[in-house]
Amino acid sequence: MASSTSHTPTSLLILLSFLSLFCSLQAATAAGTVGVNYGRIADDLPSPAKVVELLKTQGITRVKLYDTSSDVLTALAGSGIAVTVALPNELLSDTAADQSFADDWVHANISQFYPATQIESIAVGNEVFVDPKNTTPFLVPISSPIALSALQSSYPASSGSFKPDLIEPVIKPMLSFLNQTGSYLMANADQISLDYALFKPNSGVVDSGNGLKYYSLLDAQLDAVYAAMSAIQYDAVKMVVTETGWPSLGDSNEVGASQANAQSYNGNLVNRVLTGNGTPLRPNEPLDVFLFALFNENKKPGPTSERNYGLFYPSEQKVYDITFTTSSSGSNNQAAPPAASGGEGDDDGEGVSKASNAGQTWCVANGKAGEEKLQKGIDYACGEGGADCRPIQEGATCFDPDTLEAHASYAFNSYYQKQQRGTGTCDFGGAAYVVTQAPSKSLPPRSSVKLIFSW
Repeated sequence: MASSTSHTPTSLLILLSFLSLFCSLQAATAAGTVGVNYGRIADDLPSPAKVVELLKTQGITRVKLYDTSSDVLTALAGSGIAVTVALPNELLSDTAADQSFADDWVHANISQFYPATQIESIAVGNEVFVDPKNTTPFLVPISSPIALSALQSSYPASSGSFKPDLIEPVIKPMLSFLNQTGSYLMANADQISLDYALFKPNSGVVDSGNGLKYYSLLDAQLDAVYAAMSAIQYDAVKMVVTETGWPSLGDSNEVGASQANAQSYNGNLVNRVLTGNGTPLRPNEPLDVFLFALFNENKKPGPTSERNYGLFYPSEQKVYDITFTTSSSGSNNQAAPPAASGGEGDDDGEGVSKASNAGQTWCVANGKAGEEKLQKGIDYACGEGGADCRPIQEGATCFDPDTLEAHASYAFNSYYQKQQRGTGTCDFGGAAYVVTQAPSKSLPPRSSVKLIFSW
């Protein structure tokens, strides 16, 4: 860890000892998910209780906060909505320097709300690399959501690389930590030009370096980050897009800021995430995003666009019409271009189709099937099936409880969610079945929340 500061960044690891990892939640998001950023720089927003009801009526099951507001976290208790909270930049140095400070912060802002409030991740800082107060040294080994400006090169995607001055002191230690813990890289993809960015049907752009064809700029930007990680030998780290959006109104010099473009971008992005696969470079990886933002915020500084990224007005009326669930995402949103190809689930004829698309469902192991069937199912799911089984390897985040049934449930559910809960994808020769309760009720959780780290 090449850091010249006298502080001890490793004390940030105290966060890990207080947070829990619901391994089943990680697997349940494998098909790609859409969340929303809930900012509150405004004086006319509805109460947190009303916001929670709005989220539920719209089918939004993940929300990202920029703080740990007790009013908001209390309102979210028992809602079933997964929550990402944030440790603000101004607290990074104190947290890195003083383990007791980190202890107290977790106790005051996490422990008293969890598990009633489903806190699934903590973003430690935000876009720290461009923070004028230079809090970058305090990140290692915990990372922070930053903008794509951390890339030295992003076009074509295959040439993606990090800025050289960030690689050794921060990027490599950060990615090493994420890789060891099975955690995620978070990227803010909020600087997107108008050209082929709206996910409209187009002829695509071929990457001259790898020959892959891209139908949207977002896919190309994400693959540039994957390429940058690969260039420094970190191919296994996954990514979550923590901010991406489009303004519905702007100043006269803000070309492209309009309701029509915002509806096209966000609506087609929802379609892309919920009905498509990964990026061209990582077709089997889920594409998980948080839209920016839930509301127009009238007190945000800067140009007009900054106050008009919201999906909703403070009155709770939609700024434009889009939907957030697979059952209706194609009805109002515009057509999206082709996504990267991916495999389809087998139809084993077990009659789970009624549950597979009706609300949230999960796949768990049938302990009565016997060890041979469970092991055979694990071998298929983690092999040919393409499930992400790294978290259940020895020493990884979901290894405990170390039982065949628990590992099988994780692997089966990862495969099931990756196949978008398709008919017959939760059977494994009778070794699995579909449930409508979150697997955290069926699987013994670890003693602590999934910590999704961010880039």
